Amino acid sequence: MRENLQVAGGRPLGAGHGSLAFGVPGSVPGTIFALSVTGGITVRPREGRTIVFGRNRPEVHVCVGENDRRISRHHGLLTHHLDHWWVHNTGRLPVRFPGSRLLFADDEPVPLTTGYTPLFLRGSSGREHLLELYVAGPDGQPPASQHGDPTQPPRTWKLSPTEKLLLVVLGQRYLMHEAYPQPLSWRQAAEHLAELQPDAGWTAKRVEHDVVDVRTRLSKGGVPGLTRDEVGEPVGNTLNHNLIRELMESTTLVPPDLRVLDA
Repeated sequence: MRENLQVAGGRPLGAGHGSLAFGVPGSVPGTIFALSVTGGITVRPREGRTIVFGRNRPEVHVCVGENDRRISRHHGLLTHHLDHWWVHNTGRLPVRFPGSRLLFADDEPVPLTTGYTPLFLRGSSGREHLLELYVAGPDGQPPASQHGDPTQPPRTWKLSPTEKLLLVVLGQRYLMHEAYPQPLSWRQAAEHLAELQPDAGWTAKRVEHDVVDVRTRLSKGGVPGLTRDEVGEPVGNTLNHNLIRELMESTTLVPPDLRVLDA
């Protein structure tokens, strides 16, 4: 461990330390825990304190990807500034946040929220190196255990039978777990629906109109990424991609819904 962090109140976490996803001990609010497979460190908050992570074990506080030369020797920094811990990328490859957000070396640093944040560094041969982070919240305590509490169900979205059929057709490649799915085009969806319901008057324009209605309703319900103003141009398939992902993640659409296509 670097001498400056020893003086500033840092202490090591052993390689056998359990995953930070399970929470951390009661700590001073703002204390950060950083952990890789080979160990890590915990540091109390103070302006300017910095943790270095990367491949070069003798010169970093948290060693990540020690035997993988795709990982930079000094791949990034965790710096405490203005009551937040910030992630800086100083390496050659991006750091991936949850939700597939990528942080590049030239990007502005990203502040961490309280609680658990996993970061991923993509190495050679498809390897993914995990850096777990946990920032203690205002009360300095981990979340209370809820072993016996009822499971909170996901928020599903109400769809009419016609809307559900339409969206299963539109998003069938996602429900089939294809590797790189894309929504069907308006024309493709209309042709497929016309095969299923020859007398229903399906056209590309009707498909577009009905899907836009669903996107608008979900957007008003708080789902991000469903309007042109949010996504910007060129839109491409992004709005429908985001719609289908939300419907699947909320379990509004599930793979067994593909049975309607057997008709």
